[in-house]
Amino acid sequence: MPNLNLQFWHVWPHLDALYHGALLTIVLTVEAAALGLIASLLGAYFLLSGFRPAAMLVRGYVEIIRNTPFLVQLLFIYFSLPSIGIQVSANQAALMTMVMNFTGYTIEILRGGVQSIPKTQLDSAKSIGFSKLQTFGFVVVPQAIRNTYPSLTSQFSLLMLGSSVVSAISAEDLTAAANYVQSLNFRSFEVYIVAAAFYLAMSALCRIVFAAIWRLTFRRWD
Repeated sequence: MPNLNLQFWHVWPHLDALYHGALLTIVLTVEAAALGLIASLLGAYFLLSGFRPAAMLVRGYVEIIRNTPFLVQLLFIYFSLPSIGIQVSANQAALMTMVMNFTGYTIEILRGGVQSIPKTQLDSAKSIGFSKLQTFGFVVVPQAIRNTYPSLTSQFSLLMLGSSVVSAISAEDLTAAANYVQSLNFRSFEVYIVAAAFYLAMSALCRIVFAAIWRLTFRRWD
């Protein structure tokens, strides 16, 4: 039985690097989720619009994203775009891929939320003169987000945890910071325990924030 001698004091001098990596992870996740939610709402709109070419295009996008690995998507964006003259940094490629991946999953989530809205509400909006776009924006979107809120928050957490993959292209996230610290002190056990603690803390913080958002916005609808 090997003697496990934990020496966390080798990690403490590098907490600042881990903190900045965690901060970038949160920023990337929030930005990707915000942009992805907007794109997902548009995708859900086209999917249910009855316009067949747009619906087929959205379905094809969803199938591609949901049936290919996140890492492959990331490497495709990072290495393929420069080959056609589009230069992106590692962090930009990470953000783009996270938006694409989040959108591919949340389109289907939101589609289910939209379809759960009673048709009578859509008819009522039409009867008072709302256009299709107004009905979607003022009637459908708030209820679709409320109906799918638990699934959307879970998808956000999965996006944040899955973002650790972006370290593969040297994006400066928490996992990349942990890899860097480990390369300096060779205390992999301690470094990755601390990194895992950071991820646990961020996940707990997300749950607290999402619970507060629910209480302040959607709970009053019950």
